[in-house]
Amino acid sequence: MEKAILWDLPDDGGLVRRARDRRRHRQSLEVMGSLLLISSMASNVEADSPNIVLILADDLGFTDTAPYGGEVPTPSISALAEQGITFTNHHMAASCAPTRGMLLTGVDSHLNGVPNIPEAIPPEQAEQSSNYRGTLGENVVTIATLLKDAGYHTYMSGKWHLGKTPEMLPSRRGFERTIAMADTGADNWEKKPYLPMYKKANWFGDGKEIDLPDDFYSSKFLVDKMIEFIESNRLDGKPFFSYVPFQAVHMPVQAPQAYIDKYMGKYDGGWAALRERRLESAKTLGVVPADTELAPVPSTEDWDSFTDEEKRYKSKEMAVYAGMIDAMDHHIGRLIQYLEDTGQYDNTVFIFTSDNGPEGTEVLSGARALYLRLWFATHGYSMDYETLGTRGSFVDIGPSFGNAAASPLAYYKFFAHEGGMRVPMIIAGSMVAQMGILSNAFTYVTDLAPTILEIAGVDPPVGSYEGRRVEQMSGKSLVPLLKGQTDRAHEPDETIGYELAGNAALFRGDYKIVTDRGPVGDGEWHLFNFVTDPGEATDLREQMPELFAEMMEGYRSYARDYEVLPVPDGYDQRKEVFRYVLRNNPDPLLLSVVAGLALLILFLAWRGARAVRKRRRA
Repeated sequence: MEKAILWDLPDDGGLVRRARDRRRHRQSLEVMGSLLLISSMASNVEADSPNIVLILADDLGFTDTAPYGGEVPTPSISALAEQGITFTNHHMAASCAPTRGMLLTGVDSHLNGVPNIPEAIPPEQAEQSSNYRGTLGENVVTIATLLKDAGYHTYMSGKWHLGKTPEMLPSRRGFERTIAMADTGADNWEKKPYLPMYKKANWFGDGKEIDLPDDFYSSKFLVDKMIEFIESNRLDGKPFFSYVPFQAVHMPVQAPQAYIDKYMGKYDGGWAALRERRLESAKTLGVVPADTELAPVPSTEDWDSFTDEEKRYKSKEMAVYAGMIDAMDHHIGRLIQYLEDTGQYDNTVFIFTSDNGPEGTEVLSGARALYLRLWFATHGYSMDYETLGTRGSFVDIGPSFGNAAASPLAYYKFFAHEGGMRVPMIIAGSMVAQMGILSNAFTYVTDLAPTILEIAGVDPPVGSYEGRRVEQMSGKSLVPLLKGQTDRAHEPDETIGYELAGNAALFRGDYKIVTDRGPVGDGEWHLFNFVTDPGEATDLREQMPELFAEMMEGYRSYARDYEVLPVPDGYDQRKEVFRYVLRNNPDPLLLSVVAGLALLILFLAWRGARAVRKRRRA
């Protein structure tokens, strides 16, 4: 079975060598294609309007790829870096749905309806504001809609997570052809949910529920479908917008065995050693300043406190993670190769990025572990060492390796520190004036929508769209930066606020104030120069009290203007997700089993205490 899904593993240097050659010649379009280009181009799309490919990884860490200092060779992504600009100071929201909403609309998450994933929004917030839904509102218009209106083909293949009722699917938000997985995540080998939040994995094709092929593996399937979509209209002369939001490397972390085998033993030294290695590599590449320091993260455990068997298991979990990155890169390469082979590459702009920092949740921990173990057992998931990563297995890398995946940044997904928000981003193509360079310009998720529209020559809506009021895009186009006309996207005195589930930040110039709630965060506000100190190792709050006070006032203004609601007392994102399970998808059998076991444990504890009291009396 495994041999049937190796997909011809490429040599690591082939794509890079081809990238160097691409600029030397252009492949001509087929004669039929050229004739159709003249005859059928939509009136408001120029003949040379570029194709745009937006590739979104899921939960990918800052240094998980080779251009950023990662140990996983990623030749396809490296080839894009050679043909474009590698951004070292790009920020997304720290969770998937808020990022996706802002990415596709250019509108802040507190105005577009997606301030958090719907599964984690407490009823208190949902009842108080119509913006707290976790699904895209009707007050925003997607770039897919605007590009389609302008004459572009618009395709999506991948994770959506912005609504799964018919009117909320991507087929109703501007995408002409779609394959959409509508949930937070799903299994990568078969059509089944990955957690009890869902009764089934919600996969849709062009707005209708679909089944998956027998040889399904998510990264391969999503690229297969995108190539199919592009090929179906290739000869009509219209440009296309292609949105490929991968499931990789969201949990469950899974990869073909051939990819896992390449990384066995590579992580035996543990997360602290990995974090240090990536720091040094990132320094060498110029991704971070040479004096960057690592800040301690409370959730990181002591590697040496684990037994040899536990270390062996955790090392393999990370090998599966690396294999999943490798497999994703391979399939990105297949898409690039297809565009080369069909003469479309030279007129295509590529944007590669991640929706947030790496996942740090350890699923089987805390009070919910028993329920989840029972759910896994009834849904065909195993955590056996020998089969980790393959069909039927469940893998998460946990908080310690999660933080190492973001090295040298601090924290990971959900947190407003840099590890949760700063992610890789590469923009490549003929639009880029100087290729193969790094940019340390601060950029933000809402910048990408206006950038994509300007690349396409399409104006964003101002105030209204098709007779209804819509929120205006707040980001700045990065096109002047791509063309070498400026070295920054935002002015030094411009502020950008951010909040998600009580974790918050405000950016201004080179400075950032940030707070993360407990139990991992300390609930206090801190001030960092996130340009010179991306590891957030030196808190400047006491040294720069006036700046801190100004920025705190700036955040209060942001929270007021964008209608940010406080989280309820005692709010915990993981607990809220579990409450969502109990409200929306309770499993009576599992709940009764867990309740029975809990009562048994309490009874045994009571009997034990009673026996102790009797012995003391005796």
